[in-house]
Amino acid sequence: MPDSKRFLLRLDPRLFEALRRWAEDDLRSINAQIEYLLTEQARRAGRLPKHPAPPPDDAAGDELEDVLRSGRVGQ
Repeated sequence: MPDSKRFLLRLDPRLFEALRRWAEDDLRSINAQIEYLLTEQARRAGRLPKHPAPPPDDAAGDELEDVLRSGRVGQ
């Protein structure tokens, strides 16, 4: 994962509590929940690509996809 930018975020305590509960329901940290929500909204607004680009140099993942697609698993 690329380096993250850090900054202070002040939230209303009620909003923070709602985000905490939502994050807990989704099995995420509060930080991950906020990042997920912001990313989704940025995509919906057309500020980010709809689908993230695949990670570079993922040859092993491509090979695994090819094997799974071909049905050659365990042969």
